[in-house]
Amino acid sequence: MVELKEGVLLGLGNPLLDISATVSDNCLTKYDMKSDDAILADERHLTLNDELINEYNAEFIAGGSVQNALRVAQWILQKPNIATFFGCVGNDKYSKILEERARTDGVNVQYQYTDKEPTGTCAVLITGPHRSLCANLAAANCFTIDHMRKPENQAYLEQAHFFYVSGFFLTVSPQAMLEVAKHALKNNRMFLMNLSAPFISQFYKEPLMEAFPYVDILFGNETEAETFAKEQNLGVEDRKEIALKICELPKLNKNRPRVAIITQGASPVILAKDGVVKEFPVAELSKEKIVDTNGAGDAFVGGFLAQLILGHDIETCIKCGIWTATQIIQRSGCTYDGIADFKA
Repeated sequence: MVELKEGVLLGLGNPLLDISATVSDNCLTKYDMKSDDAILADERHLTLNDELINEYNAEFIAGGSVQNALRVAQWILQKPNIATFFGCVGNDKYSKILEERARTDGVNVQYQYTDKEPTGTCAVLITGPHRSLCANLAAANCFTIDHMRKPENQAYLEQAHFFYVSGFFLTVSPQAMLEVAKHALKNNRMFLMNLSAPFISQFYKEPLMEAFPYVDILFGNETEAETFAKEQNLGVEDRKEIALKICELPKLNKNRPRVAIITQGASPVILAKDGVVKEFPVAELSKEKIVDTNGAGDAFVGGFLAQLILGHDIETCIKCGIWTATQIIQRSGCTYDGIADFKA
């Protein structure tokens, strides 16, 4: 096991404050939402966050895909400031709450602040077993490469040995992502990426494939992997074959082969490495125990990253990812409780 150093992991993503509350069906109707919706906010939803806070006693959770993964990694590692996070927020009350929550969870957040937009939020409306999401990216869209080029932030880049980015960030600043990828290559450090959503492979092909040769480890769920294979004309539909093909795509760092990891919900996790595919079964939970599967993918990556930083093999990383995702889906939102007691 390696010694844990502050700042060894750096993440780049879209910070969102989750505003989560149990609401009545009337609230869904009022905001023209359905059960289990996942939509982007528009003018119909201007008063939604305030209503959740003032009338439904909402709780605040630091959210956004990469920030979630880093928070979970910090939970496993039990030592603050191992992970540093870059993303853009507004100059408002929400960014203060977001920073306070993320720092409490051990993440060293180094936000860029903008006056152009408010802090990004995701309203989470809970009705029984259903969760309806309404995201407003807002300030998260305003991240610029200048923030990363500040001397104090360059120091964080130099400090990091593992870099994790979401495909979502390609919609914000592909230039910043590429700069991080090139830095990782130049210094023989590990660059990890998540496919994030099918629409990234469909509508952001050019920036995605510009970043792809730098990717050492790629994560994606079954739908994302299948969409990627189709859009890239990989000529295979079987997920194991897709994982192998992903590994074979051009790669710039020849010091290590690419690893592809495909999660499949309740089905086994697929690992492709060195031309070989392995499967890892996930823990079976009864329906009653499953509260919220929204944060499962982020939690998986968080558990994986924690073990990777500790110097464990890929198999242990995956087992920790599965364990962590299993814990998180038994709670509302990407949250956890107590000490993480995963045994490698």
